[in-house]
Amino acid sequence: MTGNVIRDFRGDTDGDWVVARHAALYARDEGFDASFGELVRQIVTDFTNAHDPACEHGWIAEREGTRAGSIFCVRQTADLAKLRLFLVEPEARGTGLAQGLLATCMGFARDAGYKGMTLWTHESHVAAGRLYARTGFTLERSVPARSFGVDVVEQHWQIAL
Repeated sequence: MTGNVIRDFRGDTDGDWVVARHAALYARDEGFDASFGELVRQIVTDFTNAHDPACEHGWIAEREGTRAGSIFCVRQTADLAKLRLFLVEPEARGTGLAQGLLATCMGFARDAGYKGMTLWTHESHVAAGRLYARTGFTLERSVPARSFGVDVVEQHWQIAL
């Protein structure tokens, strides 16, 4: 991963970037409306204001000194972590950055004592689904839904740690 760095999320400087990039990329690629950015803003705000650093953490990936991705591990239950806000900029895809972010997040979850990890995504994220499957996640269910102004198929994945 030459030129790639994974560092701790800094809420005071990284939060707005996480929100803006999620909102922009999902609007462009998925047709999501502004409610998606509002959801991301709420997740980032809640994390920044009230996360428990012993069992919750966020990371920013940088490529050649520029932000290129994000991932968060938050508590779902005492034994189950939830992966959130996983994003890799299009120009950084295929560089190993996504695998590095996922491995960092899962390693933290194991070290924090979680027994498993869950995540929610959409069927349209084919490359992410392949990464999850390669890593050992199992697709638990797919559910058609209307979210963020568009029809989607929500996917729920899980892995034992």
